[in-house]
Amino acid sequence: MSRGATEDVVAKLADYEQSDLPERTKAALRYADRLTSEHSQIDQAFYGELKRHLTDDELLDLGMVVMFFHGWQRFIDAFGIVPDRWRDGSALPFGPL
Repeated sequence: MSRGATEDVVAKLADYEQSDLPERTKAALRYADRLTSEHSQIDQAFYGELKRHLTDDELLDLGMVVMFFHGWQRFIDAFGIVPDRWRDGSALPFGPL
């Protein structure tokens, strides 16, 4: 996918499997979904499918980015930080450390 998501592309993400997005993009989205699901197992069959569209380097890079942001979301949830209500200089929601 080229840089900069258009509104049209973002609208397709809700049901990307049925969209006209490129197969490479769908494979990347399946990978991100699998990594962030309860059942994050990457078996040989799924890996083989991914390898049809993405290199090992791309899988590593994408996996690291997906898991960083997934972990970040879990972190801010754990501390009760709500980004759209956060203001610079505000007290931490959980008190001083």
